Amino acid sequence: MKKSSRYTVTAALPYANGPLHIGHLAGVYLPADVFVRFLRRNNIDVIFICGSDEHGVPIAIQAKKENKKPKDIVNKYHHMIKNCFIDFDIKFDHYSRTSTKVHYKISTSFFRRFYEEKKIFEKESQQYFDEKEKQFLADRYICGICPYCNNNNAYGDQCENCGNFLNPMDLIHPKSTISGNIPILEKTKHWYFPLNKYQKFLEKWILVKHKKDWKVNVYGQAKSWLDQGLKPRPITRDLNWGIPIPINGYEGKVMYVWFEAPIGYISSTIEWSKIKKMDWEPYWKDENTKLIQFIGKDNIVFHCIIFPVILKAYNSGYILPDQILANEFLNLENKKISTSKNWAVWLHEYLEDFPNQQDALRYILIANMPDKKDNNFNWKDFQKKNNDELVSILGNFVNRTMTLVKRYNNGMVPYPFNFTKKDKKILENVKNYPNSIGFLIESYNFREALTCFMNLARVGNKYLTEEEPWKKNKEKKRLNTILYISLQIVGVLAQLSEPFLPYTANKLLDMLRLQPCDWNHIKNIEKMLVPGHSLGKSSLLFEVITNEKIENQLSKLGIKIQNK
Repeated sequence: MKKSSRYTVTAALPYANGPLHIGHLAGVYLPADVFVRFLRRNNIDVIFICGSDEHGVPIAIQAKKENKKPKDIVNKYHHMIKNCFIDFDIKFDHYSRTSTKVHYKISTSFFRRFYEEKKIFEKESQQYFDEKEKQFLADRYICGICPYCNNNNAYGDQCENCGNFLNPMDLIHPKSTISGNIPILEKTKHWYFPLNKYQKFLEKWILVKHKKDWKVNVYGQAKSWLDQGLKPRPITRDLNWGIPIPINGYEGKVMYVWFEAPIGYISSTIEWSKIKKMDWEPYWKDENTKLIQFIGKDNIVFHCIIFPVILKAYNSGYILPDQILANEFLNLENKKISTSKNWAVWLHEYLEDFPNQQDALRYILIANMPDKKDNNFNWKDFQKKNNDELVSILGNFVNRTMTLVKRYNNGMVPYPFNFTKKDKKILENVKNYPNSIGFLIESYNFREALTCFMNLARVGNKYLTEEEPWKKNKEKKRLNTILYISLQIVGVLAQLSEPFLPYTANKLLDMLRLQPCDWNHIKNIEKMLVPGHSLGKSSLLFEVITNEKIENQLSKLGIKIQNK
């Protein structure tokens, strides 16, 4: 990947109609966070933008379920979501929400310009109407059988089983999700965006420019849409909750959430610029800036088709995404995560059960990241990876090294003597890790990057075990050399761990009394932990996870424990 002078990185706006679960973290926010942390460590100009998506039918449905106003729902979940990101150290430069005045102003300006320049048109159509509730049924207010995969629970905007974007009229045997009644057809007027007019523009941009450098799932789904031929899509809804249409005579109609929500990336950046007193436009309108978007699999069409067309049609110099990265789905105990069935591991509940063990979950979710295909999270595997890898490999190597240095050299980096061929080979090998891991992160191969990182911990563990510095007959000079090399490996691990395990990185750096350094300087290991440098107080990096804790989690899911 060719580096750019500036990056704008966005992570999909989470819906503020419920808490976050492990699927959200593994699918979108961890890969984005690892990537951004790496850019920052390379002193690259980057902003990391996100915010709560607070409009649309799912919010209104949740409000109805909880017998509250939509505003109460979004306030509740916005703060819960934001706090989860803080707890897991997802380092956004700005986390906003689409109910802010700035977002209303910016998204309204897009709609108004399209209206004034006649880039959208009004059309009367028949739409499903719930006679009992006296309400038009948009998006998730209606469900039925998917015409593509025959899923019985497809919604009026999308089938979550096959990922196809739908219209309510596409559904077979539709029914209202509010009352359960079979709806009737009523006439209504809406504003439409003529996506078909941008078919050639998108074909050139996607099918020609990004055929080889986009992920297969992203390119394939975008191509499928283009192959079918784009059609005009409505960008308004008959709802009381959302951003009102800025045209007189259209009371009771709001902007379709997938028209205004992606504009939230821009409005969030503008908010950031006002706080920082910086110019926001270079991050969205400079051709030397790369726009990288991390999204969920079910958001591909909106980011590959709708949002780029909105930016193009606005005709104000906006850059288009360089990469749109969507992972597949993460399953839980071999079943699809389902919020409605409460089949999920909720992040706020995880922290209650595993306090101060954020990095354990970060590690397992990156290791099991569904980057190329659906993957699975199960609690036994979580326990095994934590205990066998984090505790027994990384934690054990660091603890043994720190303990030995304290015991044999009073907690100071020893002076090495006469490196053997093996010592020199180890040191040269260690110096290659920053480049190898950096290349993998730049290439968006986050699982492989984490594996490479853990392989370095294995190298250290193996070296220490084979050299046996604790043996009584070990010569002092040789002992010092072994401990010096082991400490150099610990120092590199401390620097390299930060994108993946930020809490662990802070602990390690404190123990070594080091500051984070530029990524390219990590390989200069001899200048990091110099002989005579005094180390800090050591502590255990990770906790062993007990069978009892895992059994509690399985019990929560209603899974019976075998052979207890």
